[in-house]
Amino acid sequence: MTISLGQKLLRIKPIEKRLDDGHGHSSGGLGRSLGLFPLTMIGVGATIGTGIFFTMVEAVPKAGPSVVLSFLLAALTAGLTALCYAELAFKVPASGSSYSFAYATVGEFAAFVMAACLLLEYGLAASATAIGWSDYLNNFLHNAFGWEIARSLRAPMIVSGEHGVEFHFGNINLPPVLLVVLCCFLLVRGTKESATTNSIMVLIKLAILIFFCAIALQGFDMNNFHPFFNNGKAETGWVGVTAAAGTVFFSFIGLDTVATAGEEVKDPRRTVPMGILSALAIVTVFYMLVAVCAMGAQPAAKFAGQEAGLAVILQNVTGQTWPALVLSAGAVISVFSVTLVTIYGQTRILYAVARDGLIPPAFHRVNPRTLTPAANTILVSLAVGLVAGLVDATFLWDMVSMGTLTAFIVVAVAVPVLRQRDAANGIEHAPGFRVPFGPYVVPALSIIACLYLMWGLSNTTYRVFTVWMIVALAIYFGYSIRHSKLNRATPVAEPLAK
Repeated sequence: MTISLGQKLLRIKPIEKRLDDGHGHSSGGLGRSLGLFPLTMIGVGATIGTGIFFTMVEAVPKAGPSVVLSFLLAALTAGLTALCYAELAFKVPASGSSYSFAYATVGEFAAFVMAACLLLEYGLAASATAIGWSDYLNNFLHNAFGWEIARSLRAPMIVSGEHGVEFHFGNINLPPVLLVVLCCFLLVRGTKESATTNSIMVLIKLAILIFFCAIALQGFDMNNFHPFFNNGKAETGWVGVTAAAGTVFFSFIGLDTVATAGEEVKDPRRTVPMGILSALAIVTVFYMLVAVCAMGAQPAAKFAGQEAGLAVILQNVTGQTWPALVLSAGAVISVFSVTLVTIYGQTRILYAVARDGLIPPAFHRVNPRTLTPAANTILVSLAVGLVAGLVDATFLWDMVSMGTLTAFIVVAVAVPVLRQRDAANGIEHAPGFRVPFGPYVVPALSIIACLYLMWGLSNTTYRVFTVWMIVALAIYFGYSIRHSKLNRATPVAEPLAK
């Protein structure tokens, strides 16, 4: 039977097949080795650290002291979406996260576009966090041993200058490249080993942030919050709050990372929703606490261009180097965990897309000994390391937020679509998490909040995102639409819960 273009674009992958694919070791799939605690730590590891250790330097110059509202706005938006993620993770417990959700609801074409957004989100997030790691490593080496990494070995070749893009040939940011290599080594060895390492690093990270707050409170000055909507240059108002919220929002991709692990989790219908909500609660508390303490300890005007910002704050508050040394050491460890789980998330998305035939099968092959997609992991690490070593992080923050917000919108849309399909098939919802207040209120609020944050992103972000989407469309119509495993049939919508 001939299938029309429209049918190809809208064909869905039934949930029953998705649950079978890669479920067991015998099928060559991923191994189920993760429980609730390591899964929650994966979510926390992908979030806490990025938004606090680095983006304060980018966000405070936009919003001033009102950056605390930016974190709150981002957390509220993430919270609304987390509820949607929790329900969908119960119904679609598979690798691929919002890509898998889209494939089960709005069709193959939208799912591929979503995959492109996720790859942009995860790849650039891993590169950006690895770049920020370089500053804290240099601060630690300086305070501990009096050493400094040569500027030419920790400076990118492609930077954002006063007059646009500048090229500084001969420069390379070597530390983040080395970090990506270490992460690649761990991920290739195995998921369980990587998750255990990540959990240890996350606990160290939380302890370090508590240490920061305890020291920063000694220099707390309420005058630093006045005027509240002033970034040191001009009154910013809610425009500044929104712009800063769009910048810091990318740090909430930990929620998406939890969902990407669906096929490697024990009892995913229960564990994944609980992991998402637990990670969000921990992240929100720590983000707000550290943001308030940092703003109270240092005037907003000092954040712009500050390297290893939180470490410098402690050094200024105490007049001693040892607190900065402790914090820098903790940042070096904790940012390792952020980079690790972000690369992990991207490899699992590629795994899911390749399994469906939309990209070459090399990304789907699993090493029979380690039960990890080794070739996939190496290729992703090469791309992440290349960007981290050559590109200025200024280009990356907002692009990551754009990918994250787009993914969150699709997740919100998927909830009422699945509810309607269940109702049309006369299926009662199985026991498990459901978005409160019906299938429309929370998803609609989530979409509105995401669009509001998108509005605050820069024109450059929209231009680069448009180019990326054009590339994605070329790949889909040039390769994916013909190689899709659903190419020879148009599956009908099937029950999603029993």
